[in-house]
Amino acid sequence: MLTIADARGFDSDIVLTTQATAETVKDAIHDAAQRLGNGDLFFCTYSGHGGQVPDRNGKEEPDGMDETWVLYDRQLVDDELYAIWGEFEAGVRILVLSDSCHSGTMTRDAAEIFEAVVPMIVERGLIDDDNPRTKCLPRNVQDVTYTQHRELYDDIQATHRTSGDVDLQAAVLLVSGCQDDQLSLDGQRNGLFTQTLRQVWHDGQFSGPYSRFHKEIVALMPPTQTPNLLPLGGGIQRFVREQPIAISP
Repeated sequence: MLTIADARGFDSDIVLTTQATAETVKDAIHDAAQRLGNGDLFFCTYSGHGGQVPDRNGKEEPDGMDETWVLYDRQLVDDELYAIWGEFEAGVRILVLSDSCHSGTMTRDAAEIFEAVVPMIVERGLIDDDNPRTKCLPRNVQDVTYTQHRELYDDIQATHRTSGDVDLQAAVLLVSGCQDDQLSLDGQRNGLFTQTLRQVWHDGQFSGPYSRFHKEIVALMPPTQTPNLLPLGGGIQRFVREQPIAISP
């Protein structure tokens, strides 16, 4: 992703391992919200485990769970991210690419299909790993973590509005590596979503709007992992018609 960002002329910051704390990530996004104005593009990518915590501040989630990014010191709840997206002014475009997954459980049938498809994915060279892992936080780890830190996560939600209540002035395009009830595969260098995105990107030769970009990525993915495209906020229809990851509209 850094290669793509550099090729497009972005000023980039990478936050890895012990530096990737919740406050560091939030502060970086908050700083961007203060600096960027009409016509600017904020490009945010995340690659790592996804998790869930019980949704205590609203009923916007059909499964009763809020999604999270699993950072070094704690999980970053999606309500926190939506609050910061709400700080960006109108005319700013926000592109979020999240190569993670949040589903800690699958139905038995879905799990069997997933296991059957993985060898095909490896054989076709869709991922750079003979024994790929998934990017979700295991359900037992997720439950124990929430139980041990319940006050922390409940307080976070108590002090943040639900995502549906945030007034988004900026255009926000969220692209995730799979659907809420699916698992994302991870390889040695890139996750399957990231690797496929780079293939479609083709060193910047891709031409077309975000909708086509997403469609072509989906076409190359296995049926067990379908990237999701979620457009939100003001001016979003104009944003989705633009050339992907382009600073100039």
